[in-house]
Amino acid sequence: MSETPDSAVRAFIEGHRAAFLDDLVEWLRIPSVSADPGRSGDVRRSAEWLAAKLTETGFPTAEVWETDGAPAVFAEWPSGDEGAPTVLVYGHHDVQPAAREDGWHTEPFEPVVKDGRLYARGAADDKGQVFFHTLGVRAHLAATGRTAPAVNLKLLVEGEEESGSEHFADLVRARADRLACDAVIVSDTGMWSEDTPTVCTGMRGLADCQIDLYGPDQDIHSGSFGGAVPNPAMEAARLAAGLHDRNLRVAIPGFYDGVVELTDRERELFAELPFDEKRWLRTAHSHAPLGEAGYSTLERIWARPTAEVNGMGGGYQGPGGKTIVPSTAQLKLSFRLVAGQDTDHVQQAVRRWVADTLPDGIRHEITFWGATRPCLTPLDHPYLRSVVRAMERAFGQKVRFTREGGSGPAADLQDVLGVPVLFLGISVPSDGWHAPNEKVELDLLMKGVETSAHLWSDLAAAGASGTGPGGGLAG
Repeated sequence: MSETPDSAVRAFIEGHRAAFLDDLVEWLRIPSVSADPGRSGDVRRSAEWLAAKLTETGFPTAEVWETDGAPAVFAEWPSGDEGAPTVLVYGHHDVQPAAREDGWHTEPFEPVVKDGRLYARGAADDKGQVFFHTLGVRAHLAATGRTAPAVNLKLLVEGEEESGSEHFADLVRARADRLACDAVIVSDTGMWSEDTPTVCTGMRGLADCQIDLYGPDQDIHSGSFGGAVPNPAMEAARLAAGLHDRNLRVAIPGFYDGVVELTDRERELFAELPFDEKRWLRTAHSHAPLGEAGYSTLERIWARPTAEVNGMGGGYQGPGGKTIVPSTAQLKLSFRLVAGQDTDHVQQAVRRWVADTLPDGIRHEITFWGATRPCLTPLDHPYLRSVVRAMERAFGQKVRFTREGGSGPAADLQDVLGVPVLFLGISVPSDGWHAPNEKVELDLLMKGVETSAHLWSDLAAAGASGTGPGGGLAG
């Protein structure tokens, strides 16, 4: 196995940059909006386009996989080297809805290059970040003289991430044998900024629910009955108010069971980032930070579990007053979870807390809409170090570490396949995911290509002495 020379990689990328961007623009023109049933044909066309392009890239296997929803794309390129680790790249080919009247300066599905940026829906999220691996693997082969990648390379590109990945976990379970690998690379994330390249080491999980409260069989007169019967709207307010203690820790018994605490080193690494809290507050349209005592803002949104009231309802909502005790009320809650927390355990803890808190005379129903598990890769994991080294070679500077406060389907891959999930993304906050005028910085996109080109040889070296299904360091 030979290391990929930096100069040879850059020369190949530069020589093929224009054709690569032409292909990406062609793909971006397909409005693969998975949330819109009227675009289902376009989502399928996007999958078929990608499968054909992966075949053209050199993948011996490129297939469109059917689901009960939108189609996914799977591709595979065996290394041919005995003991080579197997790496699965994850991304998605569907995009968010977009229309000119939303505030776009140009047509969202007519890509435009201006001032070193490519504007189009999906440019950053996620077609651009999926597609950079096609040129990356070709640069890897050209620079090393190989005819196949240094790792057994697989791709899984789903078609309904932007509409909730409803069928993704079932797909992964059904195809687990084809997807078996030593590590997953997720290219559906970003960096801190153009000047500060970073690698994400984990995402929080999610559990969200609605609590329906029932009191009297109908709305009743508050003068005749108020103060003598349970009021479901008041009880919804009590639940919301009791969700946290005075230090803004979640007050649900058992909620923190299993939480993996931040290490001193992780807190130091977070503190190294050039974080401007006042600027962050402006992006949050807020005026002051608030959260669990004893933690910084970044620690709160990346590495601590949280509980939020997403909505409340019940009783009279019209103009003026209406003196009633309402018959029903609703409370919507979401819980962001961190490594070590179990979604089933959290859901049961919430159910017990609600049942123990509500008084007699209030009936309730709790509906959980599903759950996403958290994922976290230790800082010293050999495969994470490979991602960092490859990125540092491409960017020519130190790479720092972040986590992601949101949640995604990466945890399904971790849970079903039993392997670490690693994040490789080059998008920056100004790219405007889900917003009008989404774009990708073309120089950063090429850095993603370069990182991909270096990564496969480094991962092969890291996994050479392991014992995973492809010879790598699984688990």
